[in-house]
Amino acid sequence: MTTPTKRTTMGLWMLQGLLTLLFLSAGVGKFVMTAEEMAGPVAFPLWFLRFIGGAEVVGGLGLVLPAATGIKPDLTRLAALGLTVVMIGATATTLMGEPKSLAALPFVVLCLVAYVAYARR
Repeated sequence: MTTPTKRTTMGLWMLQGLLTLLFLSAGVGKFVMTAEEMAGPVAFPLWFLRFIGGAEVVGGLGLVLPAATGIKPDLTRLAALGLTVVMIGATATTLMGEPKSLAALPFVVLCLVAYVAYARR
């Protein structure tokens, strides 16, 4: 295993920061929107959508806080792995609707968060 360069480390931190903003906004949105506003190709119950929103908020914070504070930095990888599972579900759910091309966005986020999990091993 090679030692990451300063440039690689900074790029990973920037990626984690951007993903944190993305997941925080998506998660908080699931708490402020009504069930009708969150309607998608699959009719999930409101409690489930709120649960996913909570997972996104906690996971988003977990992408930066453990490593940034130095308290249990291994939790960053676990947060990324958890968000990978969330994004697998988001991609699959989006593929159930039309147009299928909308699944590209959650798939790209899935790949990015999986990369963070891999890079923070």
